[in-house]
Amino acid sequence: MSTLLPGRTIGLLGGGQLGRMTAIAAREMGYHVRVLDPDPACAAHGVVDGQVVAAFDDVEAAHVLARTCDVVSYEIERISPEVLDAVTAHAPLRPGAHVLRVVQHRGLQKTWLARHGFDVGPWQPADTLSQLHDAIAAAGGPVRIKVAQGGYDGRSQVRAEPGADAETIWHQLGGRPCVVEQEVALLAECSVLVARRPNGDSAVYPPARNWHEEGILDASLLPSGLPSALEMIVQHTAQRIAEALAVEGLLVVEFFAATNGRLYVNELAPRPHNSYHHAEAAGATGQFEQYVRALCDLTLGHTGMSRTAALSNLLGDLWRNDRTPHFHAALGVPGVHLHLYGKEPRPKRKVGHLIALGTHPEEALERLAEARRRLGHPMPTRPLRV
Repeated sequence: MSTLLPGRTIGLLGGGQLGRMTAIAAREMGYHVRVLDPDPACAAHGVVDGQVVAAFDDVEAAHVLARTCDVVSYEIERISPEVLDAVTAHAPLRPGAHVLRVVQHRGLQKTWLARHGFDVGPWQPADTLSQLHDAIAAAGGPVRIKVAQGGYDGRSQVRAEPGADAETIWHQLGGRPCVVEQEVALLAECSVLVARRPNGDSAVYPPARNWHEEGILDASLLPSGLPSALEMIVQHTAQRIAEALAVEGLLVVEFFAATNGRLYVNELAPRPHNSYHHAEAAGATGQFEQYVRALCDLTLGHTGMSRTAALSNLLGDLWRNDRTPHFHAALGVPGVHLHLYGKEPRPKRKVGHLIALGTHPEEALERLAEARRRLGHPMPTRPLRV
């Protein structure tokens, strides 16, 4: 029996905001939490029972962490294979190392998805400057060029038009292997969270509809307000992917619904996800409680939504020129909640989020827009509508 009851210890590789919120949920449920993170002042450090301060490729530190834990997971993908192997010598790793090895490399991830029958859209690998030049030319339209490993929140990626200077882009991205994705016209972006226990039981959340700015999630709506037929398809597809990967823990699948009628899988994330921070506010079981349940092989929580919630990231840019954001004004909007991560504000860095509740999607989005306006963080010029 793999069930771990309250009182046991959960280890996390990574102590960022996802580790912080996971630790809070775990401790509320009676678990102990230890993290490994190179930053002694990481977001999770004040809410965990202990921290191993070490890099994500420090094998000995991984042994130290795992020896004191009953199960280990990760809230960041930049973990070396050797560290994963070190952890599994002492404790179950959930999701398993095989999941992270597929997800860590964008080219491998796309190849795996396509091999298992999931549409990822037109793309080409570019391991050399010459291949990058050829891939841009062959696309015949705008492309997104992303480094194959690393990079997140719009970092280490470039949008390029036909005829773009491949050499400049290659050097801009550090001369690293890339994937070149052909841009497609979108109806909507959405994501689906799947929780899965070691015994195979799973629970699927309603899709969240997402809007991005410069590659960073700007706003999210849960439930999505998308047509029910599309919601059913993406939920079923996400569950099939989680089963094919034999995930134990969480998996979030990001989707592009294109104007050509096709549904593309964008990326996978085997951990809690920014687009589901508002699940607890909208429904019975938040993603972090569900994460703990799945890691410890407990009965999974109900995933239905009883309210609508809209979410917006807060970036460090809000603190520019030493200004303090008008939190008091934003919190004056009915149904608005503030979450800060205890991180030093820096440009383009996620340091918190707002959640606005409503009785229907339009009300939640309107409240979010008003809270952002009062905060000094107005919504993009394009309106967010369902």
